[in-house]
This record gives sequence, structure tokens and C-alpha cells, in this order.
Amino acid sequence: MPTTVLRLGHRTQRDKRVTTHCALVARAFGAKDMLYSGDKDPKFETGIKEMVSSWGGDFSVKYAKSWRNVIKNFNGKKIHLTMYGLPFEEQPLPKGNILVIVGAEKVPGEVYELADQNVAVGNQPHSEIAALAVYLNRLNGVRKRFSNVHLSITPMAKGKKITTRKG
Repeated sequence: MPTTVLRLGHRTQRDKRVTTHCALVARAFGAKDMLYSGDKDPKFETGIKEMVSSWGGDFSVKYAKSWRNVIKNFNGKKIHLTMYGLPFEEQPLPKGNILVIVGAEKVPGEVYELADQNVAVGNQPHSEIAALAVYLNRLNGVRKRFSNVHLSITPMAKGKKITTRKG
């Protein structure tokens, strides 16, 4: 299913690792792209582009000045991940184009109204990165193979091995 992740309210100084991890999880769990709002962060965008260039795939990250416009104009189902939502296991899985909305410190109340579903991966405080991974795993599974790979990991019981492919 074509899945886009929208990360709300990126703050360059405070959220660089959280937003980066949202992008890494989105890519690994089958999202085609990620949009982010808040502070524009060219360094973050370049870092993700370089990672994709090395590790493969066609995942991209783009800045969205207005999260509101992204949600209102998205042609598909809008799923907001929030610990205040209904249990995700009890919600029907959306079909077609999907926008998965991941919040930051304070999510505007309007997001809850604009979303087609407000779903919770647990109703306790937790990481938005963990919620994104659990939800995308249910939706898409783990992406095991990527195209245009230059670096790959060989699974091992002990140790670590990274293979570099030329070209």
C-alpha cells in the first residue's frame, strides 16, 4: 500500500534524532516517503538522501510548510497515531493511499478532527517512533529487499558484516 508518513512539528535543535529515526523506521517498514513540518532542516534531508543512496530504495523526505494543507489535500486515508486513540488492533486496516500522521510534543486538536482514524498503539505514554514501527509493521510488514543497494548487512549470529557493492 502506498504509505506516506507526516511528522508534525520538527524542531531542528531538539528533534533531529527523533525525526531521523521516524524516517528510518518509515523506510524500513515500507513507506514510500515522509513529509515533515515545523522547522525546515536541509541537513536532515541530506542525511536521509545519503542513507538511501547507500542502503537502497526510493524513499524520499520533503519539507511541508503547512501540515494542515498536507492533511486536508491528501487523497487517501489519514491515520493519526496517538495514545489517545482507539486500539489499533481493533481498527480496520486502511486500503489505498495512506497518510500516517506522527506527532511531536503538542499535537493541535485539529489533527484529531482531520484524521479519518485516531489509533493507539497502547494507551500509555510511549515513543512515537515505536508506535510508527508497530503500526507500519502491521500495515506493510518489514521491507526486506531494496533496489539500488550499495551497502548491505549479512545476518550473523555473532559479529557484524557489511558488504559493499560497486556500481
